[in-house]
Amino acid sequence: MLGPHEQLQIVGEAVDGSEAVHKARALKPDLVLLDIGLPVLSGIDAAGQISKATPNAKILFVTQNKHADVMSAALSDGARGYVFKTHARRDLVPAIEAVLSGGMFVSG
Repeated sequence: MLGPHEQLQIVGEAVDGSEAVHKARALKPDLVLLDIGLPVLSGIDAAGQISKATPNAKILFVTQNKHADVMSAALSDGARGYVFKTHARRDLVPAIEAVLSGGMFVSG
């Protein structure tokens, strides 16, 4: 989905939350996309560790979890955006742009 957007460069991918934290520390990306339901270390726990280890990295969740309490926990732990996977085709690029420019984004 991000391939046609030449201004965006994917620098790494992870299969679980622990690997996401490790790669964020090593690669120091501008933006980290996470899911809530990651194996080994949840996305929310990974976001907290990434925020501490790489404070300049902005975090955007892309998830199917629509529970308000989960969304609130994700956004209170350093994430700047929350996109529902069912809305990703419409919302992902605008969310990335908003988060990278210092704003917030939540799928409606």
